[in-house]
Amino acid sequence: MSLPRYAARRALVGAGQVVGVATVVFVLTEALPGDAAVVIAGDQPDPARIALLRDQLDLDRPAWQRYLDWLADLVVGDLGVSLVSQRPVAGVLAAGAAPTVLLAAATLLLLVPLSVGLGMLAARREGGRLDRALSATAVGLYAVPEFALALLLVAVFGIRLAWLPPTAVGTGGDLLSRPAVLVLPLVVLLARPFCSLSRLTRAGMIEAMRAEHVAHARRLGVPERRLRLVHALPNALAPVAQQLARTTDWLLGGVIVVEAVFVVPGLGTALVDAVTARDVPTVQGLCVLVAVTTVTVNLAADLVAFRLAPRAGAAA
Repeated sequence: MSLPRYAARRALVGAGQVVGVATVVFVLTEALPGDAAVVIAGDQPDPARIALLRDQLDLDRPAWQRYLDWLADLVVGDLGVSLVSQRPVAGVLAAGAAPTVLLAAATLLLLVPLSVGLGMLAARREGGRLDRALSATAVGLYAVPEFALALLLVAVFGIRLAWLPPTAVGTGGDLLSRPAVLVLPLVVLLARPFCSLSRLTRAGMIEAMRAEHVAHARRLGVPERRLRLVHALPNALAPVAQQLARTTDWLLGGVIVVEAVFVVPGLGTALVDAVTARDVPTVQGLCVLVAVTTVTVNLAADLVAFRLAPRAGAAA
């Protein structure tokens, strides 16, 4: 199968997945108990506000009509209007996206060279000190939940030792104005994916170096460095690319936990606030955004895996 044909097939599957997630999100928000307009209006609802909310939510119309209209709006990028701030949901998400994107991008930029580099070094001397140390560290770190590690780091380095800021309070969302506030959140976000990616790289490199084509190239006198970087590494990175996509999916949830612990005003905070206030359009918009991001990242990872190892990509 050619790469364009494979990409088209995966894109169609991804579009169906986004529609499926959007459908589930709509059904779940519809299934919430009680009258949404009364709940959103507060403990002492004003009849005029309730009427306005019912009009905004189109609660007097059949659910299937509202669902079809919502899907049609999603196609043109209209995520609706926030019931709390009366701002477009797209604007609410854009306002909170910068800290979240910064944390996720910085995590990925550090994660790839660290995990791949250490994984290759560990594979170079299988069973050596570095290999055993990496294995022990990976098992230990992977067993610690993100929120527990975050609280531990805040207690030790943020409060007791006072080496680093314990929260991002006072930055106004501009994390780069105080880069020190990024250190603890990045350590938390890097811990678990570093363990999985480094171990996967190690296993992939060991298997690739034992492959017949690598052994044949070695018999032809190809230098060991070229064997590792040119002949073995591409095959080892095919599963790593797919695992990196799953790691990016995990980051979407991990960032929410990190933002809550370190008081970072990003998309995670926006989601918590929207759920608390029962801001249905904002919750729906965030869920669709996560779905689109997940599908896009996995599509890119599948294409990379297909290019590096076509058989592995086609079977994915």
